[in-house]
Amino acid sequence: MAAFFDNMRNRMEIIMAKSKTAFFCRECGYESAKWSGQCPACKEWNTFVEEPVGAKTSKGRAASLHESAAPVTLKDISTEDADRTPTGFEEMDRVLGGGIVEGSLVLVGGDPGIGKSTLLLQMCRNVSAAGKNVLYISGEESLKQIKLRAGRIGDFTDNMQLLCETNLEAVESAIKSVKPDIVIIDSIQTMYREEISSAPGSVSQVRESTSVLMQIAKSMGISIFIVGHVTKEGVVAGPRVLEHMVDTVLYFEGDRNAAYRIVRSVKNRFGSTNEIGVFEMRENGLNEVANPSEYMLSGKPEGASGSVVVCLMEGTRPMLVEVQALVCDSSFGMARRTAAGTDYNRVNLLMAVIEKRVGIHLGGCDAYVNVAGGLKVNEPALDLGIVMALVSSFRNREIDSETIIFGEVGLAGEVRAVSQPQQRINEAVKLGFDTCILPEVCLKNVTDNGKIKLIGVRNLSDALEIFV
Repeated sequence: MAAFFDNMRNRMEIIMAKSKTAFFCRECGYESAKWSGQCPACKEWNTFVEEPVGAKTSKGRAASLHESAAPVTLKDISTEDADRTPTGFEEMDRVLGGGIVEGSLVLVGGDPGIGKSTLLLQMCRNVSAAGKNVLYISGEESLKQIKLRAGRIGDFTDNMQLLCETNLEAVESAIKSVKPDIVIIDSIQTMYREEISSAPGSVSQVRESTSVLMQIAKSMGISIFIVGHVTKEGVVAGPRVLEHMVDTVLYFEGDRNAAYRIVRSVKNRFGSTNEIGVFEMRENGLNEVANPSEYMLSGKPEGASGSVVVCLMEGTRPMLVEVQALVCDSSFGMARRTAAGTDYNRVNLLMAVIEKRVGIHLGGCDAYVNVAGGLKVNEPALDLGIVMALVSSFRNREIDSETIIFGEVGLAGEVRAVSQPQQRINEAVKLGFDTCILPEVCLKNVTDNGKIKLIGVRNLSDALEIFV
C-alpha cells in the first residue's frame, strides 16, 4: 500500500511540474511566481504575462562563451580591419559601423512585408560571392519559397546553404557541423527548445533561443543575424531584454506602398547609433540610394506656400528633407491637427508658441504637417522648419526654394543651437542651396566659405521677418 501511494505521489509531482506556470515581464524578462501590477526590476506597469515552464535541465544553462576564461590585458588583444566583412551594400555597411563584425549578434526588426528577408537574402548573395560561407535558416518559408524569392534577386554561389528548421537543438547542431562565417535566423519567434513547454515566440522561448545563439556567436566567432517580428507599437515582439542581449539592433522602416526603405541603427556596440541606410524597392530586390537628400527632395513643388527644406542629422549623415504645412480655416467646432513623419504633440507645442510669442492666432485653423518622403524624424532641429512652414501656409506666402532652415525652438520663442551645424551647411552647399537660416549662436561654430549666405536668428520674430 505504501508503494502505491509513493507511486501516485511521484506521478502527481510530475504532472504538477509539467503544468507549472510562471510570470515573465515583457520588458526586461524578470521571472516571478505570481502576477504583479508593477515589475520590481524595471518598474514598468502591466507587463507580466503568464507562461508554462518546464523542469530545469542542464541543457538550459548557458555555457561559457570562450574556452579559456583567463583574463587578459588590452594590449594583448589585436583588432584588425579584416575582422569586418563588407555586406556588398555601402548603406548597410554604414549602419553596421563599417561592415559585419566577427562573432556579432545582430537583431533586424520591421513590419511584415517591409523587406527584411529580401535585404538579408541579398546580403547573403553578396557575402557568399566574396568567398564567405553563409547558412540561411528559415522557420517561416520552405526551401522552394526561398528559391523563388532568390530567383528575382540574382545568381547565388555554392557558398550559401539553406536549412528549414525551428528546433533550436537541430539549428545548433547544424551550425556546429557546417561552421559557416555568417548565419541568418528568420525568425527568432519561430525557434523553440523542447525542454521549455511554452509556445514558440513566448518570452521564455525567445530569451532562451537568443541566449543559445549568443553563446554560439561568441564562442565560435560566427556572425549571426536574427529577424524579429514587431508589435503594433513598432517594437520587437517578445521580451525587451532581447534588445539588451544582442550587439546591434536594426529597424527596417518605411511604407510598404512606397518605394523607399530605411534601415536605422538604434543600438550598435561597434559603431555610432541612429545611423540610417536608404534603399529603394524594385522588382529585382532592394537597391541602395547613394544620395538620399536628393532623393527626398525630388518632386518638391515650385512656388507653393508652406514648403520648407530642413537639414537633419541622422547619426553622422546630414540629410535634407522637405517639411510641408497646410493651414486653413476650420469648418468644424474644434480645429483639427495632423502630423505625418514627426511628433504630433511637438507640432501642437510649436503652434502654441507661435500664438503666444508671435501673436499669430491659429486656434481656429486646421493644421496639417507632413515630412515629405515618409521619413520619420524627431530631431529638435526640425522645429524652426515646422514653424516657418506653418506661418508660410497661414499667410500664403512662398519661402524661397533655395533656402534651407534648421534650429530648435524653445517655449519662449528663442531659437536654440543644434549639433553639427557645419556638416548641415556643407550638405546644403553640395546640393546647390544659396541661403541658410540657422540659430545665431551657431554662427561662431561654422566657417563661412562664401558659397552660401548664412543668416543667424535669435528668435521666431527674427526668422519670420526674413520671408513671411
